[in-house]
Formats: sequence, C-alpha cells, structure tokens
Amino acid sequence: MPTFGVHISDHTERIVVTVVGELDFDTCPRITQVTDTVIIRDRTLCLDLAGVPFLDASGVGLLQVLNEHAGAQGGLLELSGLQRQPRRVLELTETRTQFRVASVPGVANRPPSGCHAAP
Repeated sequence: MPTFGVHISDHTERIVVTVVGELDFDTCPRITQVTDTVIIRDRTLCLDLAGVPFLDASGVGLLQVLNEHAGAQGGLLELSGLQRQPRRVLELTETRTQFRVASVPGVANRPPSGCHAAP
C-alpha cells in the first residue's frame, strides 16, 4: 500500500501544507481535514506537492476548492514542486492558469523554493 501523509507548518506570512503520496479520490478528504482547520487571513497557503507523483480529477477539484478557500480569506494558494504527471493533468484540464505555481517540478524530500517560510 502506498504511503500517504500530510504535514502542516504555520509561519507568519504563509502556511505550508506538505503532501506525500497520490492526490486522488481516496486521499483528498484527508487533505481537506487538515486544510479546513487552517486560518489563512491574508497569507499564502502553499501546497508543497513535490512528493505527489499522481493527481486525478478529484485532486484537481480539491485544488480549485483550496484556491477559492484561500481567496475567500484574502489569501493566495500557491502550488510548489509539481511533478510531471500532476503538471500535465493541470495542462490537459486547462486549469493550470488558475493556480500560482512557485517552482519547477520538485523532488520528494527536497523543499521546493516556493514554500520556504519568509525570513
């Protein structure tokens, strides 16, 4: 069974949610449980996806919901570390332009440049 995990780091100017594993129908509710507790209030919600090798339509829908959630609180959703398959899905579904993407495809276990806490 594949490993899945969600970790949250709350910083002054941004909240970093690190996801490891597939972002699909089965795992999206687990991410929602975490992100529903986050208060963004004019900060950036950075989704570190460097450890996400697979994204399906449920994952795209989740990203859209998180984008709306962040915007409703005066914040911004930023995607970081997109691997090839998730990036391709966003391009094929023509949803890529809906999101701010902070870095080139990342490598798991290496922090992507876009999700670092501000100094």
